[in-house]
Amino acid sequence: MNKNIKLAVAGAVLALGATAANAGIIIPAGDWTVDISGNVNSYYTNTRKEGDSVVGGLAMASDTGTKNAAGISTGLLPNFLSVAGSTRQNDLDVTFLISINPGSSQNNAGSGGSSTEHRQAFLTFGDKSWGSVKIGKDLGIFASDAILNDMTLLGVGSASGAPGTTTLGRIGSGFMYADWKSQIAYTTPNMGGFQATVGLTQSWDALASQLSTDVLSTAGVNTVARTLASTGSTSRGGSSTAFEGKASYSFSANDASGKVWVGGFSQKVEGIGSQDRAHAVDIGANVNMAGFGLTGYYYKGEGIGTTLMLRDGYDTSGRRRESDGGYVQATYVLPTKTKVGISYGVSNLDQTAETATALVKENNMYTAGLYHPLTKHLNLVAEYNNVESKAQTNVESKTKNVSLGAILFF
Repeated sequence: MNKNIKLAVAGAVLALGATAANAGIIIPAGDWTVDISGNVNSYYTNTRKEGDSVVGGLAMASDTGTKNAAGISTGLLPNFLSVAGSTRQNDLDVTFLISINPGSSQNNAGSGGSSTEHRQAFLTFGDKSWGSVKIGKDLGIFASDAILNDMTLLGVGSASGAPGTTTLGRIGSGFMYADWKSQIAYTTPNMGGFQATVGLTQSWDALASQLSTDVLSTAGVNTVARTLASTGSTSRGGSSTAFEGKASYSFSANDASGKVWVGGFSQKVEGIGSQDRAHAVDIGANVNMAGFGLTGYYYKGEGIGTTLMLRDGYDTSGRRRESDGGYVQATYVLPTKTKVGISYGVSNLDQTAETATALVKENNMYTAGLYHPLTKHLNLVAEYNNVESKAQTNVESKTKNVSLGAILFF
């Protein structure tokens, strides 16, 4: 399958160097070539929780001393079943992709199953001479390379131990969530390693930019409750589409390969006042040589909040909160083909004059992981994650979790 239309699945594998095929089950069908692909994964997690609740914190607080919890759930990637097609018509390469993404965990007796997402439904058309256009729902543009190069993409990361479709991985403790967005985007042809993508993406409801009173803890990135503080202000919905873009340069020489990228995000927000535009920039690099892999990433923004785009990005008077963060990661492939990795990341959210002291100031996470290719398509995964959340008052919560499981790509 075209790598452009396997962004979430094959892109994840390619970014981490796991051993899985670049295409799924290929079926010729008249003018079309149909590709059925996806992944199945599940992990046992054992979690230790300490400290007090932090609004917007990723660590799971106990509030009454140390608590332990265990569960079995999918990791950062949900289960994927993707059906794609490609054809060449009228001098155009035309593709489509539709995916369904079921979770695999539930703790309510007799409920029959867990939640299901629908992350992708898009088409592309273009030619290698001038590039391609994407229309539909897919992974966002800004911060997409950050998550695709994160080693916890094949594992669990933070916010583990609870039923749901996904966990958080390193989202919110090193980068913003690229999310799954309706978009119209143009990607240039690959010009000697250089490539760029620009696009219009669906603006988010900026009610999420008000001070939230929930704690982003065990629910995972797609089931976060957003109970918002009452402000009496007007609606703060997106007044126009967001603008996103990125440019990258990929290189390969002898035994070395790598990629450098920069990106940006901007969205106008209604009902804010003079500071009515949220914006951000990022930069990152990944280098691989002789079994070693190094990744570094940094982002900075105003009004974008933390973890989820626009979440807690503004105070109740419409003033933007500044935020920044990043992560560093080192991996090494042993002679047994087992990949060993360590990483550290942090996301910071600055306060304003009206910021409640309970609001998160910092989320950080240390991760150590082992990723072993048992077969060409099946990877065994073991991770240890240490997550810390700190409020503006320096109140802290901490989560330590160990996860063991497997992820299968086809």
